[in-house]
Amino acid sequence: MAISKGANVPVAAAEVRVELGWRAGPGVPDADASALLLSGGRVRSDADFVFYNQPQDLSGAVRHNGKQQLPDGSVLDGLTVRLPGLDPAVETVVLAASSDGGPFGALPGLYLRLFDAATGAELVRFEDTGASTETAFVLGELYRRGEGWKFRAVGQGYDSGLAGLATDYGIQVDEAPAPAPVSTPAAQPAPAPYPAPAPYPPQPSAPYPAQPPAPPAQPPAPPAQPPAPPAQPTAPPAQAPAPYPAQPPAQPPAPAPLNFSKITLTKEAPKLSLRKHGATGGLLRVNLNWAVAAAPAAPAGQPQKKSGGWLAKLRDATQGSNALVGRDLDLACLWQLRDGSAGIVQAIGQRFGGLHEPPFVQLANDDRTGAVATGEDLWINLDRSAEIQRLLVFAFAFDGRPLNGLNGLATLFPASGVPVELPLDGCDFPATSCVVALLENDGEGLVVHREGRWFQATPQMSNHQMIDQAYGWGLSWSAGSK
Repeated sequence: MAISKGANVPVAAAEVRVELGWRAGPGVPDADASALLLSGGRVRSDADFVFYNQPQDLSGAVRHNGKQQLPDGSVLDGLTVRLPGLDPAVETVVLAASSDGGPFGALPGLYLRLFDAATGAELVRFEDTGASTETAFVLGELYRRGEGWKFRAVGQGYDSGLAGLATDYGIQVDEAPAPAPVSTPAAQPAPAPYPAPAPYPPQPSAPYPAQPPAPPAQPPAPPAQPPAPPAQPTAPPAQAPAPYPAQPPAQPPAPAPLNFSKITLTKEAPKLSLRKHGATGGLLRVNLNWAVAAAPAAPAGQPQKKSGGWLAKLRDATQGSNALVGRDLDLACLWQLRDGSAGIVQAIGQRFGGLHEPPFVQLANDDRTGAVATGEDLWINLDRSAEIQRLLVFAFAFDGRPLNGLNGLATLFPASGVPVELPLDGCDFPATSCVVALLENDGEGLVVHREGRWFQATPQMSNHQMIDQAYGWGLSWSAGSK
């Protein structure tokens, strides 16, 4: 149901998926969705702001899902709001966005859509936003009305960007200059004609992990893959409690202001020191998400050419917003510690790893269906980075189906410092695995290298053996299963 600016409708769903969309193309800005949780018209703290640098609120009821590019050239950024999970003090959830590289008026086909997260049914659509020169925009809001919730189409803009919008609602903004991006991603090809919005496929609701899950209760299966990791180190000796202070402890320092910057690694500038960018400890979350690549547009004035043969059949079979449903794309990590031990973290063989014992890397989830919108997560304990020699993060198709026709986006979310994006451009051959990133210890900390290397398994050599051989890990391999 389409509504106009200022209109409102009841929201009957318990969990709402919010979709911000527009058509991409040369010279078109990028945009990022965000949400503010308000009580009395303002946030209670900076934790009530959900955006790309802070992907969920403290309750986990509101979370940022990440960005996708569809075959027609349109781009989606999304949020999920679990209404019963919101604190009773939260009266309004503002649904906003910020633009990068130009104003909102330069985003063609801009819209906001709300879906029932349980069924995938569209609840409401707001398209006539009236955007012009603004660089931040409030598109709508969810607000309490009696015992239920309603949605209002707002359409209010800010020329001061995301920082101006956030400050207006009480967010403390870091006024120091943000780190400059390493590089700007290449302009995307011109899109095909924009189709009418299609219903979004239903997706199961899954809570966003505030922390990685505990290791599996069952012991790992016998080594069907590389050698088992070394035994766990003994626990440190217990320490005597500190004496009670004569004076009451000082008040904790005020939380640091939010930082709205992010860094993108490219082929031209492919590496970054985590230490130099403030990621010196805590847990580092590595998220990998896939989207169907957009087909190149035909030159102006010429009809779109469709290729034939098996490649066209593969493209047609995979295109669409639900193209990844049913795909088992696995995230894995080869590890090597400074004591010489080495192995792998992956779902095959139940080798999920561990954060507080070697290898200090843990796989958080294994999505076997392609239906989890947030992709797969890997966690790295940067507090133990001095014991890590190198880590190689890669993805492979457990189902054996080729990955060409897909674009990947890996994002590193450190506990401190700004997120680091590693776009993976699609390949032009039927690859079955892709090396995402190499993290190496330079003696002072871990340095991230964007790899983006694709491999195709053969009957004689598996994905794992090819990647091992290319990077010199030297492990022994045999067939394994989940």
